[in-house]
Amino acid sequence: MQIPEYENYHETKSHSTPDFPYNAYICSIPLDFEKVPLHWHDEVEIIYIKKGRGRVTLDFTSLYVEAGDIIIVSPGQLHAIGPAEYSMEYENIIFEMDFLGAGAADLCAGEFLVPLAAGKLLPPVCVHKEEEDYEELKQCLSQMEDLCESREKGYELGVKAAVLQMLFLLIRKYPCVKEVSSPDRERLKVVLQEIEKNISENLTVREIAEFCGWSDSHFMRWFKKMTGLSFISYVNERRLAVAAEALKKSNDKILSISQEAGFTNLSNFNRQFKSRYGVTPKEYREMTDI
Repeated sequence: MQIPEYENYHETKSHSTPDFPYNAYICSIPLDFEKVPLHWHDEVEIIYIKKGRGRVTLDFTSLYVEAGDIIIVSPGQLHAIGPAEYSMEYENIIFEMDFLGAGAADLCAGEFLVPLAAGKLLPPVCVHKEEEDYEELKQCLSQMEDLCESREKGYELGVKAAVLQMLFLLIRKYPCVKEVSSPDRERLKVVLQEIEKNISENLTVREIAEFCGWSDSHFMRWFKKMTGLSFISYVNERRLAVAAEALKKSNDKILSISQEAGFTNLSNFNRQFKSRYGVTPKEYREMTDI
């Protein structure tokens, strides 16, 4: 069973190749994984719900989504998928801004692509089937999918054209956009990076609260409000995710992996891992090797 890599709050995984920075793949909840935790990355992400229904979070707003819905995630936007309240299959499309020519010195880059890369062009977007422009947006997605499947000569140009057409439709649909960033969102992104950087250490509320310049109680209230989880639960989720990723990617001993993820007790790690993923670390590694 293949489980796509999502386990980084500031995701740095390359989803493509340098000469064609575009990638698409099918994911399923809960078949592949229970949820995609809160994270952000520098690419544009399109989430196209193919079957079922579920939840997608965009900048702390939880949205109910179902088959046919199209969600656009701008660069730098915090987002999550799940948890697995319902069964849902979706296509994930991720591309870098260079794919669209964001580095060009022309009107299109300056007026649209640079603001998009900065997260200032579009609001959180979830387009439902009954909305205006939906069929045209869906047609763009179908064209991208068909071209990537056929890989006929010049298909890269066709994919790029379909993405640009989709962007045009979205700009026409949302012509006036307020500043989509916020101090809280930017502060949370910094906090998540600090947690990620020190995930193998003995992280405490006191240390992260001091990092923010806040009291312990203020930080804990703010963190719970922003993420929906207590600090301890959140760090534990991250540690388990780091361990799961290492089990997929390396042949290191399970004890070493648990320690690198910040667990000091192997029995506790095994128990928590099975509670989170439904299988032991050894079984999880065997599943992901299939």
